Amino acid sequence: MLTYSSVNLDPSKETAHGVLLLHAFPLSSGMWTRQLSMLEKQRVTALAPNVPGVEGSPEKKGWTFRDYASSIVELLRALHIRKVTVVGLSMGGYQAFELWRSHPETVASLVLCDTRAEQDNEGALANRRDFISAVKANGPDEAIGRMLPNVFAKATYLDRSSVIDTFRTIVNRQSGTVIAAAMAAIASRIDSVDLLTRISCPVTFIFGEEDKLTPKALGESMSKQVSRSRLCLIPGGGHLCNMEQPDMFNDCLSAHLREVIPGFGSDLERPDDIEEVGK
Repeated sequence: MLTYSSVNLDPSKETAHGVLLLHAFPLSSGMWTRQLSMLEKQRVTALAPNVPGVEGSPEKKGWTFRDYASSIVELLRALHIRKVTVVGLSMGGYQAFELWRSHPETVASLVLCDTRAEQDNEGALANRRDFISAVKANGPDEAIGRMLPNVFAKATYLDRSSVIDTFRTIVNRQSGTVIAAAMAAIASRIDSVDLLTRISCPVTFIFGEEDKLTPKALGESMSKQVSRSRLCLIPGGGHLCNMEQPDMFNDCLSAHLREVIPGFGSDLERPDDIEEVGK
């Protein structure tokens, strides 16, 4: 069974609607600390699982996102959670697409963050193969060196040492083999572009305005293809905008949850500096 972080979870009772947080590569449920704290205060059941090999989740050779989606559904059933709003960032967004594709009955709504629907082209696949070989040989420091500073906005990288340290700490808790396996799962994912026009649940896209890896134009394009969607842009946010600008990210997430969970966040005010593009 997958390991996870959670708030307001009582497995002895059925939860009609929870929040499922799917982490980015090569991180863990630890990246969602500020979001879990907010959801705990709002008395919402929330769950953040770890992919195979991370934070005690059993390693699984050659795992795919379809495998992971099945493991998530198994976990939700064991915890008596009927439906979830799926919040996926980067790799977690790829997994959210797969969960919608293979288990749509589980998904109440989607929050897709700093991610893309397209599968990798040949150039991207070659880069991923090189990454896998290097990480297997050199361990987590290789992953950290290759990903910094591209995953963060410039100001975060230069001035927010605590955020950078958190990133390093989470990655260093993993082995090169585990990191390589997650990258292989990313490389093997199937294309999800065709899903965009078929998604029928409410969707919010959250993108950092300074994301270098999945630029905000991707969010703008995907939002135009999903009928029941909105786009929320985070000033000063890079690829990991939930860690860089957690308060603004939480306000975007809360705005979505107010629409899908009755009574959620009725006392929260919306800040003026978030740019939201609706339909």
